[in-house]
Amino acid sequence: MLLTDLLHPGILHALAGAGHGARVLLADGHCPASTTTGEHTRTVHLNLAPGLLDVTTVLDVLLPALPVESAHVMVPPEGEPESPAIAEHRSRPAPVPVEALGRFEFYDAARSPDLAPAVVTADIRTYTNLLLTIGVRAEGTLTPR
Repeated sequence: MLLTDLLHPGILHALAGAGHGARVLLADGHCPASTTTGEHTRTVHLNLAPGLLDVTTVLDVLLPALPVESAHVMVPPEGEPESPAIAEHRSRPAPVPVEALGRFEFYDAARSPDLAPAVVTADIRTYTNLLLTIGVRAEGTLTPR
């Protein structure tokens, strides 16, 4: 039995093979994940029904399980209001910086060969895609034996 709340075998498998600098895509239900991911990406589908599982819920389970070095959030075009989810995503990985990327910049970043898992959710909120970069595990964070 694992001591983490993250139990999904596909996500654990993809993260176990990822290292420092690898990226993790948390995609909303609108993201064209089949065309916005790299060739080595492992896609995990959690989109059972619209709205059933959202990006924020997945993020809350992932954050305690891996070190995050940086994050990028997709933002709407200038002049359009931001989704409240964007503010949620900016506050979650603090003190890690969360940078904004426009839609097509975000898709280009997600196509990186360093993208390990793409976790596709059924989030129906717009512009809720998030791209995390895995950092390094700090010394002294090993689980005692």
